[in-house]
Amino acid sequence: MGDKNQGYDYTVAIVGNPNSGKTTIFNLLTGANQRVGNWPGVTVEKKEGTFQCGERMVNLVDLPGIYSVSATSEDERVARDYLLSGEADLVIDIVDASNLERNLYLTIQLIEMGLPVLLVLNMMDIAEKSGIRIDLDHLAKHLQLPLIGVNGTDPRSRDVVLRKVQTLLGEPLRSSFQVSYGNELEEAIERLQSTLLPLAKKLHITPRYATIKLIEGDPYMESLVTAEGLVDLRTLTKEKERIRHVLKDEPDTVIADARYGAIHGIVRDVTRKVRQKVSLTERIDRIALHKVFGIPLFLFAMYLVFLVTMKVGGAFIDFFDLFFGTIFVDGGTALLRWLGAPSWVIAALAGGLGTGIQTVATFIPVIFTLFFALSILEDSGYMSRTAFVMDRFMKSIGLPGKAFVPLLVGFGCTVPAILGTRTLDSRRDRLMTIFMSPFMSCGARLPVYALFAAAFFFESAGTVVFSLYLVGILYAILTGLLLKATVFHGEPAHFIMELPPYHRPRLRHILIHTWLRLKIFLFRAGKVILGMVLVLGLLNSIGFSDEGIGFGHENTEQSLLALAGKKITPIFEPMGVRGENWPATVGLFTGILAKESVVGTLNSLYGQTEAKKEEGEEEFDLWGGIRSAFESIPTNLAAIGEALLDPIGWKTTEATGKSPEEAPRGNETTIDTVKPVGESQQGAEGAVRNEPNQEGSEVFARLRSSFSPVGAFAYLLFVLLYFPCVAAQGAAIRELGIRAGIALAAYMTVLAWATAVLYYQVLEGGKVGWIALSLGIFFLIWAIFARFGKKLLSLEQ
Repeated sequence: MGDKNQGYDYTVAIVGNPNSGKTTIFNLLTGANQRVGNWPGVTVEKKEGTFQCGERMVNLVDLPGIYSVSATSEDERVARDYLLSGEADLVIDIVDASNLERNLYLTIQLIEMGLPVLLVLNMMDIAEKSGIRIDLDHLAKHLQLPLIGVNGTDPRSRDVVLRKVQTLLGEPLRSSFQVSYGNELEEAIERLQSTLLPLAKKLHITPRYATIKLIEGDPYMESLVTAEGLVDLRTLTKEKERIRHVLKDEPDTVIADARYGAIHGIVRDVTRKVRQKVSLTERIDRIALHKVFGIPLFLFAMYLVFLVTMKVGGAFIDFFDLFFGTIFVDGGTALLRWLGAPSWVIAALAGGLGTGIQTVATFIPVIFTLFFALSILEDSGYMSRTAFVMDRFMKSIGLPGKAFVPLLVGFGCTVPAILGTRTLDSRRDRLMTIFMSPFMSCGARLPVYALFAAAFFFESAGTVVFSLYLVGILYAILTGLLLKATVFHGEPAHFIMELPPYHRPRLRHILIHTWLRLKIFLFRAGKVILGMVLVLGLLNSIGFSDEGIGFGHENTEQSLLALAGKKITPIFEPMGVRGENWPATVGLFTGILAKESVVGTLNSLYGQTEAKKEEGEEEFDLWGGIRSAFESIPTNLAAIGEALLDPIGWKTTEATGKSPEEAPRGNETTIDTVKPVGESQQGAEGAVRNEPNQEGSEVFARLRSSFSPVGAFAYLLFVLLYFPCVAAQGAAIRELGIRAGIALAAYMTVLAWATAVLYYQVLEGGKVGWIALSLGIFFLIWAIFARFGKKLLSLEQ
């Protein structure tokens, strides 16, 4: 049944419990020949790969990790639907040999479905170390299945699996093993299964399995039977009532007990425990899962992930920024000018598309480093412990403990935080965490905080910046509680929490996993980012002058973006942005491109444009730009030592923490100009430099003349809470869909406006009408989510 139109002779599905080593076997068979997408209609990740089996080309489909075929979650529905589709010529069932009894429950269901199954006992080495001896031949006779035992971490296991797959593809075997459910249930199965034969044939399953699912009360099977009119529902209800009356229990419970009973008997017969001793995993878990030490150890591990992501990964951002900027922006501009291209073509291709490519490229080292670090934790077995350690706290806001990881990463960069939610098990958890992640103040916002803290709050700059971080955390928690109360009522579903043994991380597996996740960002979210950067970049370039409309008006009063800012500024007056302070509004627009661009926009629009125009155009230097890109690597790596001692960037605010009278003049520390697009994403580290600059004094003076201290903090609140940058918004749309992505942007922006207005009016404005309106907006947000939340978030049509 392989899709020969796509060059495949056979299709094989690989299925198993979470943490059974299923992905390890998948990577072992396919290597880098993998494709990642989504299953139709859902956001569950679909992973496929190819491998050569003799002279045959095989397409391998990696199904989501599941404990049962009973579809109680989105992952289980995806796996069930695929198994019922009949597309697979063979199903490889991966079983954790060290946890045989629990893993075999899924195996029993696959056998009952009548699927051609190859049972692969993985982690045989771990079972051996745990003192478990398994008689593979005896187990194969019990289950009447082809069976092999392997160690997924051993490259030699690939040949073992391939040889077995090759022998089965031509003539797959179906087991005749049956669980005995007792006289009452067996009689009911016998009476009903003949009527389900047409449906069973249509679903590529046995009539016995269809009948068992019907007696269990499976909603999907009941809906199919009702639609086909095969069984009278009154007859089915009578059968269930008779079973309840005789067995004094629910039919689904009786069926599950019978399966576990059969599995227990088989496992007891085929396994032997040769010794009992405390394993390395148990010794480590005594500390890792300790009531007192567990959370501090976890926070320290996440701190290291955050630190490595933003410092080690950040050390390469300048390289990607300079390299891609030189090639696609400066090089593209020079090439198009040499070809005599008109200014609008230069603005669109070099300024728009080129800058978009540069913007996407600057996230590569951060995202790669993040997923590399997370993959190490996942591959070692520690990441599974994070759910256990943080589960109680996170459940209070309606999320599992695993959701804490992407939220923590959000302090570094929102993009990898959103992409990091792919590790969560359900769409519900992913959606809630994505809505919360942008409120965790990312490093790109820190230059804006540093600028305003230096200008207005010199005596308490660190406290002001820290308070903004706390406000972001508070709003993230409130967002989780809002979604829990209005859209996702009640607590998250309980699930079996398995703690796999610790492993030594495998570099090849980690690199494959990291590359696949990075590729998703580059080829999926990157498309959205390019489009948004192109549009905003053009609006920032197109403007009016004495010669008429034209290009080349970036960060000037004549650009369309600036003109739009002047028109929209009255909307921000209630939060302290006066009409003549329109550059602050334009800064918010360019901040959509990258949050640190707010600083560069204010610096340019506050009187710097004319001076920059007189400097003339710089000559393009290809090799000079490339050389600068490579030279940035050792320079930035050398600064990591200091960065490790200052991970949050407090020295930034200390460096700028001067009184207004001591504001930078001449050769003193100043806020450096930040490019509106394509800027290095290292946050505060690139915002403040000790360089001679005559521009700084005017920026500080204009800031203090344009804002009051209360208005300045209100502006910072808006920057903290409003529309995420295009990279984050692109990632959100990619993960959530367009409707939910737009809902996120609208929610954050409206919430930011209401918060900033409320703060300013309470402390300085004093206008009751605006205060009442702000409070009304908070209530309106709650009402909208309560009434339309499921539709807004694409949970219902």
